Formats: sequence, structure tokens, C-alpha cells
Amino acid sequence: PPGASGGRPRGAGALQKKFSGLIAEIARDHPAAERLEVWFLDEARVGQTGRVGRRWYQKGMRPRGVRDLRHQAVYLFGAVCPERDAGVALVLPAVSAAAMQAMLDELSQAVSPGAHAVVLMDRAGWHLAKDLAIPANLTPLLLPPFSPELNAIERVWLYLRERFLSHRLWPTYDDILDACCAAWNALLAETGRIRSLCALDWTTVSS
Repeated sequence: PPGASGGRPRGAGALQKKFSGLIAEIARDHPAAERLEVWFLDEARVGQTGRVGRRWYQKGMRPRGVRDLRHQAVYLFGAVCPERDAGVALVLPAVSAAAMQAMLDELSQAVSPGAHAVVLMDRAGWHLAKDLAIPANLTPLLLPPFSPELNAIERVWLYLRERFLSHRLWPTYDDILDACCAAWNALLAETGRIRSLCALDWTTVSS
């Protein structure tokens, strides 16, 4: 029928069902790896043209909020491993193949020694750039189109926005950069927060 969206849920469900098989295949392709880690990678735009966020307030009343209408912004590239309750991030001025390469190199260093990381991410153009040099200890696993619910780091972006990055006025680019760094460091300082936000049953990997 017109407007049917059957492809989206089938794609998402198919990945969940075959995920263990994909992990087993990656493990066979990297026999030297002592174990596999599952990481989620994505990026979020943070800037002066922000967004509103939910706030507890008196019932029936709508609170006032600050919103900046200027346009300077940064891109927060991040990756999280729920099993290890770990994360790594870079704050960069733009999304590009070069920015993605820097993020992959940073993530490569965050993987446990002797482990191999399966990196779940969407199909953004810079994620698929032909000139990317994928580090030897990473294997990208692309998510089906239109399935942000499968990328657990989306929950991190919501958490950071609603607690640290909404209703703010940042005069300069450096202020935005500092705010992103402070928000990410606050996330890492909360033991168990990444695991509680991002752990998905279907991505559990047996040691």
C-alpha cells in the first residue's frame, strides 16, 4: 500500500537476529584477537542554534528557556563501549573524511590491548569514504538505513543535551568546544552511566 514502511523494521530486526552470526564471522576473520568488543560510533552537532529540552516544571505551566539564534557550531564525534563502560570522543569543526579518520585513529587506541572492536555506525558519507584507512583492530559494521534506534550512542546525545547542552548561550566557538568537553568528561565521570544508557541485549558478546 502507498506509504508502507515495511523495509525499515525488517532491516532493523534482521540485524538484531543475525548479529551473533556476524560477530562469529568477524571473530573467525581475526583469530589473533583475544576477544571482541562492541562499540557504537556517531557524531552530534552542538552549537549556538541549539534545541529545547525537557524540564520538570509546575503542571500546566510552560517554563521560559534560553535559545541562541546564532550559527557557530562544533561536531562531537564519540564512541562508546557499554560492556566496558568506556567512551572516547573528539570535538572537531566539521564532519569530513579527515575528521572520521582522526576519530577512528583515536578509537583504535581506546580498544583493550589484544582485543578487536566491532564498530556499529550509520551510513553517513564520511563513514564510507574510500580513502579511510581503517585501523587493524577495528571492523566497521554498518547499520541499516533509517534505523537510529539501533545505535545506542543516540541515547548518549540525548542525555548530554538535556543535562548539559540545552538552553545555553555560548559567545564563541571556544565556549562551545569547552562545553562539549565538559559534558563528555562529566559523562565519563559517572561510573556505570554509559553502560546503563547503551547496553543492548542483542549486542552482548560472549567472552
